[in-house]
Amino acid sequence: MKNLYINTRFFYILIGVGILYVLAFFFPFLMWMAHIALILCFLAVMVDYLFVFNRKKGISAQRILPEKLSNGDENPVKIDIKNNYDFKINVKVIDEIPFQFQKRDFLIEKQIASGRNTFFQYILEPKERGEYNFGSLNVYVSSRLGFVSKRFNFQKDANLPSYPSFIHLRKYELMAIQSEFLLGGIKKIRKLGHTMEFEQIKEYVPGDDIRTINWKATSKTNRLMVNQFQDEKSQRIFMLIDTGRTMKMPFKGLSLLDYSINATMALSHIILKKGDRAGMMTFSKKTENKIAAENKSGQLRKISEALYNIKTDFFESDFNRLYQDIKYSLNQRSLILLFTNFETLDGLNRQLKYLRGIAKNHLLVVVFFKNSELQTLIHKNPESMQEIYDEIIAEKFEFEKKLIIQELRKYGIYTVYTLPENLNIDVINKYLEIKARGIL
Repeated sequence: MKNLYINTRFFYILIGVGILYVLAFFFPFLMWMAHIALILCFLAVMVDYLFVFNRKKGISAQRILPEKLSNGDENPVKIDIKNNYDFKINVKVIDEIPFQFQKRDFLIEKQIASGRNTFFQYILEPKERGEYNFGSLNVYVSSRLGFVSKRFNFQKDANLPSYPSFIHLRKYELMAIQSEFLLGGIKKIRKLGHTMEFEQIKEYVPGDDIRTINWKATSKTNRLMVNQFQDEKSQRIFMLIDTGRTMKMPFKGLSLLDYSINATMALSHIILKKGDRAGMMTFSKKTENKIAAENKSGQLRKISEALYNIKTDFFESDFNRLYQDIKYSLNQRSLILLFTNFETLDGLNRQLKYLRGIAKNHLLVVVFFKNSELQTLIHKNPESMQEIYDEIIAEKFEFEKKLIIQELRKYGIYTVYTLPENLNIDVINKYLEIKARGIL
């Protein structure tokens, strides 16, 4: 009996019978009609009960989940239901989706013919990384009479992790190929120095660089010998993610940290496809989650696992510690994309000397964010004095962001200043532009 549920249709008819009994006090000839209606109502309920409960396994259903959820993206969850009854049924599906979605009105209604399957899906869009627990898949079955329903339970528990955005990696790869064609006319800049990847020692021939003469080998063989170097197979690209309190600011449900994590995932995929070496680390009071720059088959999975558990610690980030760690851990010139956020010029000036120190030995790109709320205020036509004040203040903050960009460019530091929702595309384009120009 715990799976028996009375539908609203029964109560509507019962109310109608009650109204007949009330009217029978004033019109006695209606009494026999009320008795008949009440008897027919209970008979219909009994017949409907027998129809619905005559089979123990009247339906079969399953919830088809992806292997993992992609944070910030639309993830399809599929449901397959088969009708094992000998008649057409009405079903109401209530899936106990994870509490993080706060969706309390989940309901899907379908009609399924006898012996047929119905297949449908719904969309979940997680806004934070971590474990998501699905409860029972509840299916309520009723016949055409619709007086009672029987509840079926399937797949009582399922845990699913939510990883940094990975669904659109293929899309970004195609966009990167398209961007290369658009950047095809950019003039390459002459690279200084030469690669340091040693290949072999060979005998000197006219035209070889005399700076590569190996004097020890020359003295042993009594012939002029030179070191031969091979072209560098890949360049080192590091992504540094600020996990300080400034990255907790939310836009459209996702924090700036999550936007940066998703961009790191997308950019790492492109970097590895281009044959470069992708590495990353996070920093706040100290540097953590260090992944060395490699171009191995499991590198993207390693980066994804490191990004999975990253959270803000609500401290002010220590750029001095970051500078020291980069100085001693990154010995070769690399492209460094620093995901952080500077709201004021004073905030930048406190950290500028450390950024300049990093930029001396590496190609530094500072990635920070436009405030989409301020952009809305700037482009809104003010209609009141308060809205005029809001627009002026928003323009002041936007002007200060432009001053930050100018200050960084003064010291040869590149910037990406973008809306959070455009971050993935803009950082990929900046990486492709740097590769096309041969700046690194």
